[in-house]
Amino acid sequence: MKAQKLTSLTKVMVGICGLALLVVLLVPLWQIELSAPQYPEGLVLKMYPHKLAGNVDIINGLNHYIGMKTLHTEDFLEFTVLPYIIVFFAVASFAVALFLKTYKWLLSLFLLFVIFGIIAMADFWQWEYKYGHELDPNAAINVPGMSYQPPLIGYKQLLNFGAYSVPDIGGWIFITVGALLLAAVIFQYKVNKKREKSVNGRNILATSALLVTFSLASCTIAPQPIRVGKDACSFCKMGVADKRFGAEIITKKGKIYKFDDLHCLNEFKKTGAVKKKAIQATYVVDFEEPNGFIELKKAFFFKNNLLRSPMGSNVSAFNSERALKAHSKVFDGEMRQLNTLVLDK
Repeated sequence: MKAQKLTSLTKVMVGICGLALLVVLLVPLWQIELSAPQYPEGLVLKMYPHKLAGNVDIINGLNHYIGMKTLHTEDFLEFTVLPYIIVFFAVASFAVALFLKTYKWLLSLFLLFVIFGIIAMADFWQWEYKYGHELDPNAAINVPGMSYQPPLIGYKQLLNFGAYSVPDIGGWIFITVGALLLAAVIFQYKVNKKREKSVNGRNILATSALLVTFSLASCTIAPQPIRVGKDACSFCKMGVADKRFGAEIITKKGKIYKFDDLHCLNEFKKTGAVKKKAIQATYVVDFEEPNGFIELKKAFFFKNNLLRSPMGSNVSAFNSERALKAHSKVFDGEMRQLNTLVLDK
């Protein structure tokens, strides 16, 4: 199947995604904001693709009292690999827009991006869970059964602190990129469907025209088999006993006249029952292949009285001069090529 090429609009949308992902490398992805009476301006922990920022030292000092581990950029493998992952998706977006340019690659890019987003959020939740539950039992403040896991997204009360966890600029860009890729996939899918309908429509028309042509051709020029014991000669009205000497006239209206002998064919023509201009084609039976027909104009004839055809013409028809000569060697007696038989070729 031919690859489904992307439209110009789709390529622009994917290219914008690539540019937006490069911006993500420079701005914070997520932030956790802590508010409490003693900190009226609030405390903020910002997470960039490659580091932690914001009020990290103050938050670490507060976490020490409740037994939480301190936060350091170098303790997280994610800050090492995440920039490379973002660059990979940016480059992949450019590749799909500029070089690959097919729906298959667009869909693959979108699915990979969604999978990465799910894994990233699951990893973030696990990180929050670990830091909120694995507490030092010897901490200054120890509340039995209390955990300090921030919300994955939204608001949560932690003792006298209110914790807000929301996407930052980079996070919103990530969400926008995912939505834009989804829009590109849906848009391109609809375009491809319209293309398929258009192609199928043209194919149906072409096929229909071809079938009509074949049907008309079969109706106008195809002779019908002569059935021994069932068909009767259109001239002498006798039942066909030996179809090897038969012939047919097909009119332009598709009517077929069958004959058991070339003599009957000649005599029928003399009657004028069918005008010459009304005849579409005239066929004779191939003597060597009684189920086959030869156009009258293309046939080679032989006359031999030993043949004993049904009405005494004793004429056989062949599809080639070679077949005619081979047949002439079979019979003894006077044989000659038919050149005087009254046939309207």
